[in-house]
Amino acid sequence: MFSRSPSVAPRRESTRQRIDVACQLLLTPFGLDENHLARALAEIRIHQVDDADLYFQYTRSEGWSLEEGIVKTGSFSIDQGVGVRAVSGEKTAFAYSDDISEASLLDAARTVRSISAAAQKGRVRVASKKIAVGRSLYPGVDPISTLDSTAKVALLGQVEQRARAKDPRVAQVMAGLASEYDVVLVARADGTLAADVRPLVRLSVTVIVEQNGRREMGSAGGGGRFGLAYFDDAQIARYVDEAVNAALVNLESRPAPAGEMTVVLGPGWPGILLHEAIGHGLEGDFNRKGSSAFSGRIGQRVAAKGVTVLDDGTIADRRGSLNVDDEGNTSQRNVLIEDGILKGYIQDSLNARLMGVAPTGNGRRESYAHIPMPRMTNTYMLGGDKDPQEIVASIKKGLYATNFGGGQVDITSGKFVFSASEAYWVENGKILYPVKGATIVGSGPECLKHVSMIGNDMALDSGVGTCGKEGQSVPVGVGQPTLRIDGLTVGGTA
Repeated sequence: MFSRSPSVAPRRESTRQRIDVACQLLLTPFGLDENHLARALAEIRIHQVDDADLYFQYTRSEGWSLEEGIVKTGSFSIDQGVGVRAVSGEKTAFAYSDDISEASLLDAARTVRSISAAAQKGRVRVASKKIAVGRSLYPGVDPISTLDSTAKVALLGQVEQRARAKDPRVAQVMAGLASEYDVVLVARADGTLAADVRPLVRLSVTVIVEQNGRREMGSAGGGGRFGLAYFDDAQIARYVDEAVNAALVNLESRPAPAGEMTVVLGPGWPGILLHEAIGHGLEGDFNRKGSSAFSGRIGQRVAAKGVTVLDDGTIADRRGSLNVDDEGNTSQRNVLIEDGILKGYIQDSLNARLMGVAPTGNGRRESYAHIPMPRMTNTYMLGGDKDPQEIVASIKKGLYATNFGGGQVDITSGKFVFSASEAYWVENGKILYPVKGATIVGSGPECLKHVSMIGNDMALDSGVGTCGKEGQSVPVGVGQPTLRIDGLTVGGTA
């Protein structure tokens, strides 16, 4: 019913086609064209500014949720508007409006140009138009229209039925289906014109099981930049199996031991620890300001040999990927740490200019109502040469963590705290029992130095990540192979 034909490859639009789509949605209905954008940018550039841009956005989103066997809620929203920014030195002036019109555009332009009191001498020359070089990583489909409402409700019903049929201890099933169609248009002061058409879908499954009065929970899900037909019978079965199995494992869990010990992290989603503990510390703004534990350390060894970390916005169909970033720069595959040596930071345009380097395609913003800043896309560690079973077997006494819940990090010190949602106690290379309540405490820069074994099973997460920074949320991806890290502190309940 929800199968997808593998023989039909999704269409990938060209950069010009994406610009045409964006203009039809964001300019034409309001009597605007590219000449109006050039005029607004010229109004800003009457004053001496280092950079300026216009960011138009149209977002249509839909969500369905199932609980207690029925689809209880459905939501649908449309949002559109424009953000206008001027940059002078380190200062940024920003205005935004959900009224897309020539008057509001020019009003915003005149407001933000006041960041620089100095006027340009003579006439301001209009920059020649340049079409941004964009990638074609995902189809420009509207995922909301890829299944009708009846099929969406039936999909969630199938999740419920499969979960309850999986095990009689399943007491409650919750599922959510989310779709988003996001179209952006960027016009920059240097004449660059860029656009992106970004589909995004996600299916989430949460299961509560009960046995002898004890209740435990397990979750799973996934998604990416494509249509809802991705969630075929096989994907639904996979997510349900993962959620139910995680909940059943937790039914057998014991209190986690505490202390300093060897910790082995499983592949895929446990890369969220890498994202938080290391990734944020490699963002350009923190390093320009000297507030990151990695500031001023390019060219130095910051991790064990064999540790190579990338931020890659160019992986097809991935949740964190972008054809262009939110400043119109082409997404890139950036090597941040290579064989333990720090190679670079991820950059937006402002921080790149101030640090004297090139942007890396990481200028991201939550919406037209927010300013861009350097943010991760898909952050992961490359695989090594060890068999994952060999890594687990090498543990004398320690923790094997295969899934994580929440966590937090202090950028300045690099210290982090993470809670393991699925973990096992291992002695003499044997997995003895699942544990509950384990938290992993450490320092990002330090834990990288204590990576002693790297698996050959690098995997990306299933497409569920959302990253928060300074009140803005953006979709991201993470990944890693099985890793052994020595000397981590585990906080437990035993």
